Formats: sequence, structure tokens, C-alpha cells
Amino acid sequence: MKGGSQGSLYWGLNVPGKVRKQLRQVGILALPEVGLEHQHLARRYVIRGVESGGAIREMGHYVTFCGEDGEPLAYLHPIDAIGVNGVHAVVVAPVLVRVEMLRTGHTYEVLIASYRIGEAENGRRPPLESRTLFRGVHGYLELELWGKDKESAGFVVPAFYSRGGERLEIPAKFEAATRAVVKAVACCGCSHCHFLVAAPAASSIKAVPEAHS
Repeated sequence: MKGGSQGSLYWGLNVPGKVRKQLRQVGILALPEVGLEHQHLARRYVIRGVESGGAIREMGHYVTFCGEDGEPLAYLHPIDAIGVNGVHAVVVAPVLVRVEMLRTGHTYEVLIASYRIGEAENGRRPPLESRTLFRGVHGYLELELWGKDKESAGFVVPAFYSRGGERLEIPAKFEAATRAVVKAVACCGCSHCHFLVAAPAASSIKAVPEAHS
């Protein structure tokens, strides 16, 4: 599936208005939108996303990003937000895979979608191409995330089924990112990233040797 920035995949999960209102009321802010941005110095386009979201006991909504092979990406910079369950870090890359999850009680929805930059024509701004990699609806996870099983959230994923009752398997390379998001939608008062990582520290600059006379 391909689409521009106004396609349905750009906005993420189709969350009902009533649920969106509840999320706003309890202060959970997840930003699934992705955008095409231009780097003027590098003279190239990149895709921008924001890891964001969090949870309360009854519900959670979270968005993170990974590479096309499911690998963690380094964020551009963290965001010091006012409050919790909001924005955590910005990521930019030529290709992004977004993992978005909504939890209501023990019921889960997940959307995994990839975004890449298309070919520009006649000097125009290139299109942002999107494709659904996995869509899970009404998944169920039996763990009691608030008791002794809470730490298990980072090692399990909900069970998703087709309309005909057949088990749907999350692509293996995105399991780690999905497990991280399962933990994130149970992270009450979330104030940190669950899958994006800090960029490696810049190598120290060697001192210039003194000139000898």
C-alpha cells in the first residue's frame, strides 16, 4: 500500500472518537503521525517521527519506531515534556517502521507500518510511501500487568486472530519492538523511551600536538 502524507496510515490506528476523548481526558498523548522533512545542509529528505505515549491502569496508547529490519534506532534528541504519558524523543531516518499499540484493559490493537521516501519527479517534493506490515485487532493478553506478572510485559505479545479464528503471527523481526510497546502501554506515568535509544557519544577530539621549534 502506498500513500501520501494524508493517507490513513499517516495517522496510525483508527481510534474511535470516544476512545480518543478518553485518552485526552486522562492525559495520554501518543503522536503516530509521520512527516517528510528536508535537511538543507545534507540536501536530502528524511522521515520524522516522535516516540510518545504512556498508560494509566485502565488503558494505554504508545508509538515507537524502528528500522526496516526491526533494529532499534538512535533518537535525534529526547524531549523534556511537562507531565508524563506524552512525548519522549524525536527520530529522523530515511526509512522508518512505526509500531503503534492501543490497550483497553486486557484488549490490544496494534499497527505496524513502514515508511520510505519515494522517487521525486521533475524536481518536486518526493512522495512518502507507506505499507502495512501487520495489523492486529482485539488481541488479548492474560497477564495481570499490575501484579507479579508486570515485569513479564517486556517478554510477551498479545494473541491476535483473523476473523476466521486463525492465529496471526507478528513478523519475527518486529517482535522486540512489539514487546517493548506492550510494556509501554502498561507503563503508568511514562516519562522515558521504551525502544528508541540514545545516540553513541561523540568520540573525544584528540589534542593537537604542540609544534616543536
